[in-house]
Amino acid sequence: MQLLPVILSGGSGSRLWPLSREHYPKQLLPLIDDATLLQQTVARPDGVAALFPEIELVAPVIVCNVEHRFLIAEQLRQVGKRHSAIVLEPTGRNTAPALTLAALAAVSHHDDPVLLVMAADHVIQKLDVFHRAAAAGAKLAQQGYLVTFGIVPSQAETGYGYIRRGSAMKDTSACAIQAFVEKPDKTTAESYLASGEYFWNSGMFMMRASVWLAAIQQFQPKIYASCEQAYRQGRADMDFYRLDEAAFALCPSDSIDYAVMEKLTANRLPSPKIAGTAVIPLDAGWSDIGAWSSLWEVKTRDPQGNVVSGDVFVQECAGSYLASHSRLLACVGIDNLIVVETSDAVLVANKDKAQDVKKIVEWLKKQGRPESQTHQRVYRPWGSYESVVDGARFQVKRIVVNPEAALSLQMHHHRAEHWIVVTGTARVTRGDEVFLLSENQSTYIPLGTTHRLENPGKVPLEMIEVQSGSYLGEDDIVRFSDQYGRSPA
Repeated sequence: MQLLPVILSGGSGSRLWPLSREHYPKQLLPLIDDATLLQQTVARPDGVAALFPEIELVAPVIVCNVEHRFLIAEQLRQVGKRHSAIVLEPTGRNTAPALTLAALAAVSHHDDPVLLVMAADHVIQKLDVFHRAAAAGAKLAQQGYLVTFGIVPSQAETGYGYIRRGSAMKDTSACAIQAFVEKPDKTTAESYLASGEYFWNSGMFMMRASVWLAAIQQFQPKIYASCEQAYRQGRADMDFYRLDEAAFALCPSDSIDYAVMEKLTANRLPSPKIAGTAVIPLDAGWSDIGAWSSLWEVKTRDPQGNVVSGDVFVQECAGSYLASHSRLLACVGIDNLIVVETSDAVLVANKDKAQDVKKIVEWLKKQGRPESQTHQRVYRPWGSYESVVDGARFQVKRIVVNPEAALSLQMHHHRAEHWIVVTGTARVTRGDEVFLLSENQSTYIPLGTTHRLENPGKVPLEMIEVQSGSYLGEDDIVRFSDQYGRSPA
């Protein structure tokens, strides 16, 4: 039996601002340990095949925003993980179309594998429990069931949807699904918890690729038709698969639950391919890290109940999440707060209001402020740059170029640049010249001169760039050639 992980990486994580930004969302951040949430998710299924030799684990399919493609590919490279496909969504259409695209990619690369569908930004602490549940789910999925995982609730949570279990299924830990339930109010959530009949809806699923395609075609034919056309008319682009934008733009937006699971559970329509729906209880330390309060719950706390990260001074504080990322953070006499410092923004919030952080992001977007989208460190396919000092007619940046990476061959109309190599070796193209610079060496790129910066070495190239001129915006770039397929302007 082939098991293919499907990783849905389309979220923006606005409730974890200021650390999570639109162009660098929470799944790309190392929030729990040194590995990012995406890297943890990619590695999560490894133990299933180790425990159950009849399962052959194949490389995952990842569905992501087109803007995140190089970041995701780089994070996979860092942990030595291959992929079957990285499918690029030109615009978000929720999880049902994303899974449909993944299923189409799966059957084009493999022979109708069982799909293990996971969000890229969830945490599971007890991997052995998860592996056993996934193995049980794979066996049901092989028989034609659409399987979901119900999280055994630890509290009366109002932020999750619920699944009401039905009768136990023979020879398995699974139950039939009686109903999917919307997010409840506090009183209703407490009654769910007391009854013992309800699970939190985890958003994780298992089914054969062909079974999902049959189900989406039956219940949501417009989604199926748009995705099939967008995938069929798409094209490979380096490590990625680009959809046909016009076809995908016509696709309705819907979730896996609403589009198929709820309808299949309610109607119980017989089908030669679809055996039905099932839920497997999962008590494995799951969290969707939906807010700073959720992260506080899963992180290690000091005796006073504080989570402390970075350069932080703490005195007489309790029950708080305190994190510094660029400078000293000093906290005295505060309780039940979230304080998160980054180089360009500081969040201070009551922990009980953690869900409202997304309102800050909404305001920033309305104001057209960049803090909703990017950090001061901006990531590019070749590495990153970070603004150190901004002036009226000058700007100083720290630039890091990954090993064997290169910026585009380009020119600026309004600025000149001075380059100083700090570590590593730079190969510089300046007009008709090509030369190398090593540590502590520098060069000058006059305004209007065609140029390129490359890292021919095996270690990152770090340099300081001083720009001067009448206009210093990033849109003052004319590209002549680019190995990453970006537009000329």
